[in-house]
Amino acid sequence: MSAPGGDALAAELLSRCRFPATSEGPVALAVSGGPDSTALMILARSYGLEGVVVHVDHGLRDGSQSEAEVVAKSAQALGFAFESRKVEVPDGPDLEARARRARYEALPSKVLTGHTMDDQAETVLLNVLRGSATDGLRGMRPVLSRELGGRVIRPLLGLRRHETDTLCRLWGLEVVQDPSNRDPRFRRNRVRHEGLPLLSDIAGRDVVPVLARQAEIIDSEVELLDAWAEALDAASVSDLLGAPLPVARRALRTWLRRAPRGGQDHGEQHPPSSAELERVMEVVCGHRRACQISGGLSVRRAQGRLLLSGPGTVGLAGTVRVASGAGTAGAVPAGTATGPGFDRPQPGGQEFESGAQP
Repeated sequence: MSAPGGDALAAELLSRCRFPATSEGPVALAVSGGPDSTALMILARSYGLEGVVVHVDHGLRDGSQSEAEVVAKSAQALGFAFESRKVEVPDGPDLEARARRARYEALPSKVLTGHTMDDQAETVLLNVLRGSATDGLRGMRPVLSRELGGRVIRPLLGLRRHETDTLCRLWGLEVVQDPSNRDPRFRRNRVRHEGLPLLSDIAGRDVVPVLARQAEIIDSEVELLDAWAEALDAASVSDLLGAPLPVARRALRTWLRRAPRGGQDHGEQHPPSSAELERVMEVVCGHRRACQISGGLSVRRAQGRLLLSGPGTVGLAGTVRVASGAGTAGAVPAGTATGPGFDRPQPGGQEFESGAQP
């Protein structure tokens, strides 16, 4: 199928990829039809993986059905099964984030994506602009755990976008050119087409690998902080006040990031901003009784504990307690568990707190 040089390039690129072992069984590949996700199909096939290609149609523009047909044709040529799933994302504010949430909700719980090093650099810069501190500077993780044992696996973080373009061309596969990738309404596009080129010009070199390498280093250091933070009960005021400030902040950041909130998969939310975290720390220290954070949620202090409250935006009405510690917070649907450690459902919203590990 590939033109001369296609197989050789695939072999060279595979040396910088992190695919799951073939012994783990079939995989699901998230494929939009662009060069990166099409290259994901090519490389997964070259690696020996089997499974299904999943295309999510957001219905945001005319002709999206034809994009699914392009992906289906490539999937068939490479020996993968194919599924197309449709989601509705109304136009309006925060369109990019809402489309992303809808996409992950539609994808299988364990899925491979085609994010590249260029995506990583963009993500780091966007997180800097959000003020998301170490969580943001670590960028996207190669493997991200999701609820119910799922995982988002990003095998192509070691590859550049121009390499995926070349691979698709050599293999003769049609790719989709998404016009929304140049829409200046989306901040990522401005970082991609304006911010990164400007920074590279100022630095006198390509800053994409620099940012990606920094993210990798910071990720390993954050893992150490995570290990320390997991020993804390992130809802216990005494635990937080007794810990070194960076560890207390880390425990809170993880707890807030993994809090159940409407339309977002646990572990997939943007890290809380530094400003939000400082407001929560003021609650911990008793300088304020409660504070607001993104997602329509608020944090308050009661009887030496922190409670995170908000409207029932995950389809639950009642109280939820996270009972697995700061590092592995997970939601328990209200009304489905009883006994010590669980509160009775209460109408009008949801609350959960991070309890001690069993």
